[in-house]
Amino acid sequence: MTASNDPIKFAYWVPNVSGGLVISRIEQRTGWDIDYNRRLAQIAEQSGFDYALSQIRFTAGYGAEFQHEPVAFSHALLAATTKLKVIAALLPGPWNPAVAAKQIATISQLTEGRVAVNIVSGWFRGEFTAIGEPWLDHDERYRRSEEFIRALRGIWTQDNFTFRGDFYRFSDYTLKPKPAHPLPEIFQGGSSRAARDMAARVSDWYFTNGNSVAEIKKQVDDIRAKARANNHSVKIGVNAFAIARDSEVEARAVLDEIIVKADPEAVNAFGHEVKNAGKASPEGQGNWAQSSFEDLVQYNDGFKTNLIGTPEQIAERIVALKEVGVDLVLLGFLHFQEEVEYFGRRVIPLVRALEAKTAAHAQAAE
Repeated sequence: MTASNDPIKFAYWVPNVSGGLVISRIEQRTGWDIDYNRRLAQIAEQSGFDYALSQIRFTAGYGAEFQHEPVAFSHALLAATTKLKVIAALLPGPWNPAVAAKQIATISQLTEGRVAVNIVSGWFRGEFTAIGEPWLDHDERYRRSEEFIRALRGIWTQDNFTFRGDFYRFSDYTLKPKPAHPLPEIFQGGSSRAARDMAARVSDWYFTNGNSVAEIKKQVDDIRAKARANNHSVKIGVNAFAIARDSEVEARAVLDEIIVKADPEAVNAFGHEVKNAGKASPEGQGNWAQSSFEDLVQYNDGFKTNLIGTPEQIAERIVALKEVGVDLVLLGFLHFQEEVEYFGRRVIPLVRALEAKTAAHAQAAE
């Protein structure tokens, strides 16, 4: 797998859901309110971050009692910034693609094309049941998501759009205005076979849970090979929880405190649901299939990516991810505002310097 010549991109999880990004009673100086998040978006933009990802949750639980709706929240963050792209999560089922296409097209027009979407196929049956939405089998959820993506892209690019799917149907539909240029990028997540195959057919970006470089390389190689066979290209984003401190001892001590202060009841409840979701895939290898208790303390296995240590150590690990084909790192933090600023000031410049050094070596070898 050849690394991209483009600089690796950085995104952060928008804390529009209460409770922070770890299921722990450790202090998290992070707010889920709009004032905190507007300021965080501005800090991230000034610190070299490219994207922010708003979360979708419908029901309280696992230490997260409050949830702002991601499309409206994303628009508020876009209104407070000038360069940052904001990725709004959409959940097929509650969202119809016609409504989503119109929402996102309008926001795109209002923000000069800075909005993107993350199509979440759904893992929590209880959430669907609570809001009266039918719960589909694992692979059927991904089939629906693929139709959702095909419908979005068709509505955004064609007049008189007609589509006949198993889940969605359109007849001679024209949306105006369409989104601004460039079209909203389409992200998706998942580690199952169905998720990867869907990405290899229709998505612009594929998010995977945190993992080691070796395991991520396997996923990247698999998806890229399938995409080439489909005459498609897809970029890869990896989840990580960053603990950047002046010394490795200090960073590891923070991780230890997060684990020691984990909320066992909430972690185990979350683990029960997500492992059931993973086992529901035909191969039994969906997200979280191999996650330990410690891994589950961070919602998307962010500790596994091991961006924990000094700025120098973290920068080297990020470049190692890039070398196996990763295009973007999606980051969570304990104290978002101050740690995003620290990451931008201390880590990103080191990554850029290492990228330049690698590029110079490659050019010299030609």
